Amino acid sequence: MGFEPEDVALDASPFIVLGDSESSHETACWRPLFRHQCSFNAEVFNDVLVNLIQNPNINSSWLFRADILYDSVEPLAALAVPEVEHAHIPLFLGFELRRCIVRRLIPRNTLRDKPMDQTCLIYRTASYQEDDAVTAVEKTLVVYLPHISTPSEMPFYHPVVRGIAFLHEWTAAAESRGSISISYLFFSEEDRSSVRLVRTALRLLEVIHKHGKGRLEGYQKRVHHDRLVPQARVQNTYTRLKQKYARSLIKSWAETTDPAKHVFEDLCIAAFLLELWLDTYGQGTFPGFVDIGCGNGLLVYILNQEGFAGWGFDARSRKSWAAYNTKMKTPAGEQDTLQQLVLLPPPVSRDGLAGLSGDTFNDKLIHNGRFPEGTFIISNHADELTPWTPIIAALSECPFIAIPCCSHNLAGERFRAPAPKDKTTADSAYSSLVVWVSNIATDCGWEVEQEMLRIPSTRNTALVGRKRSTQSPTLDIQAIVDKYGGTAGYLESVVKLVTSTASASEH
Repeated sequence: MGFEPEDVALDASPFIVLGDSESSHETACWRPLFRHQCSFNAEVFNDVLVNLIQNPNINSSWLFRADILYDSVEPLAALAVPEVEHAHIPLFLGFELRRCIVRRLIPRNTLRDKPMDQTCLIYRTASYQEDDAVTAVEKTLVVYLPHISTPSEMPFYHPVVRGIAFLHEWTAAAESRGSISISYLFFSEEDRSSVRLVRTALRLLEVIHKHGKGRLEGYQKRVHHDRLVPQARVQNTYTRLKQKYARSLIKSWAETTDPAKHVFEDLCIAAFLLELWLDTYGQGTFPGFVDIGCGNGLLVYILNQEGFAGWGFDARSRKSWAAYNTKMKTPAGEQDTLQQLVLLPPPVSRDGLAGLSGDTFNDKLIHNGRFPEGTFIISNHADELTPWTPIIAALSECPFIAIPCCSHNLAGERFRAPAPKDKTTADSAYSSLVVWVSNIATDCGWEVEQEMLRIPSTRNTALVGRKRSTQSPTLDIQAIVDKYGGTAGYLESVVKLVTSTASASEH
């Protein structure tokens, strides 16, 4: 069933009627705008609407999330109760209130829009019972009431209306059928002609139709965010970093790549790392970090500016490095924070380096892949170094984060990782790479944690290794390397990189 909603006539009778004679809105009318047939029952509708209440970002890209202040089904905090007491709870003819949720809508840009509290109410038909006759009509009503008294107070991300109502009607007949509709409580009758309000109503109803249809067809969410760090903390830190750095970083961008993409993506990753490190190290001493394959060096720069000591390197220098190195505090006598180095992991034979010298080869550009114990290793879209990350982390006893991007094997060659054996896992090229790198990490003795980062990239899976499941000193790294294809050709690639004079490029 496609989405082809029926326009409700301007003079049509309201689908829902207020029944509270003491209400200040007793003369107000909830005007229906659109109705659409549906094939999902009240249970599915309820699940969909609760999910949309908890995740308003599904409906609006202007929103980060909703902080739930109160839920009558699962009370969260005593301090939230006054929010409910001050909010007007309307009564509707033929309905009983089943659930009350108070949420705070958090916008992405708090400099433009303020957060807004909103009461969300779930009603069901007062007389309906599960064992009613097959002709009985079950109705579920969900109402959104923003805590706003005038149109001028309404933030941009919310329709300028006093309330939004979604009505689900279901006939429990042999050929079970139903409908969903949307109604507005306007500030004034003139608002009915607003093109934006009408378009928003269509969009809201379409999302319900899409999600309800998906639930009915057995859709199960595969992507799960916020497993390691709470969403609110990461988003709040991201907002702070964006307001502090974004404008100046974009203005001073020295690369040929899109500044907005790189700046906002690295600010997101930095926010996640800052919160992850807060949980991992608390107020203790931070052991430092290294960003292998650091590219333009922006992530290193942001983390250093936030007070976390660390450095990064890449096979090719970048235009940005000079400015970043100047601004970052480097202890006297030490090298720049961003350096041009090529990683040669310990399992790779170095026999081919014998006799290489002179102007065309500088062995000082080779890093041996050993880091001080405890150093947090960052591998952010590091391509050839991605599968090596858990290996060198195990050799140096260092925790790590790897965010895979382009698929390379341990020899540094492009390849497609084998499809996962777990048939419930997607077998796309990227999913296969993530599983393959995760398997390497597991074989290296890491307890692998996975997080889907909220970054503007489809390559957003983070693999985190903070704990070792195997502390045995007899861990056979060479056997692991051989198991995953070996390193034939890697040394030759390193030599070419070191001797190459090609211009730098973004990874």
